[in-house]
Amino acid sequence: MTLRIYGNRQIKSLPGQATRPTSARVREAVFNIWQGTIKDCHWLDVCTGTGSMGAEALCREASLVVGIEKSSRASAIIQQNWQQVAHGEQKWQLLRGDVIQQLKNLSGRQFDRIYFDPPYASGLYQPVLEAIAHYNLLAVNGEIAVEHNPQGWTAPVIPTWEISRQKVYGNTALTFYRIIDEGNEADN
Repeated sequence: MTLRIYGNRQIKSLPGQATRPTSARVREAVFNIWQGTIKDCHWLDVCTGTGSMGAEALCREASLVVGIEKSSRASAIIQQNWQQVAHGEQKWQLLRGDVIQQLKNLSGRQFDRIYFDPPYASGLYQPVLEAIAHYNLLAVNGEIAVEHNPQGWTAPVIPTWEISRQKVYGNTALTFYRIIDEGNEADN
C-alpha cells in the first residue's frame, strides 16, 4: 500500500490497518498548525506506525527526525521511506522496541515538535506523556500533538504542561500540549 505525502511523494506502508496511518487530512492539519516551525526543528515521532509524519517532517526540512516503533515489519518500511525522502544534512534515526524504554534512552535530548499516535486502546497515553515529561524531551518552546479518538478520551494531566489547543477531524482528535510558561503563571 502507498501513501502520498508533501510534494506529491509516495511512501510505502504495511497493508491493512495494522499501523493505522494518520489520514491525509490530519497530517495536513498538523503541518498547517505548525507551519513555519518545522524547518531545522528536531522532531520526535512516538509510535511511528507508517512513518508518514516523520517523512512529512523530513520533506519540510526538519534537521532531525527520530522515530520509535515496536513493529519490526513497520520499522523496515519506515527506514526505506525516510532514507528515500531525507536529503542534504538531514539526520534521522528509528528506534525499535518498547516505547517507554526508548524514551528513557533519549534522555538528555530535546525535541521542538513531538507527534504521539499510539493505538487508541493501548493504555499508553498517560505513561508515555509522563515519560516524555520525566526525561525532559520536550524543548522549552516545543509542542506535542497527541492523536486520539475524540470519544471517551480523557486528556492526561502532566503538572508542568498545559493544553494549548484541541482539534477534532471526524473520527480523529488532536490535543496539543506545551510546557507551562512560569513567567505567565506568576502574573496570574
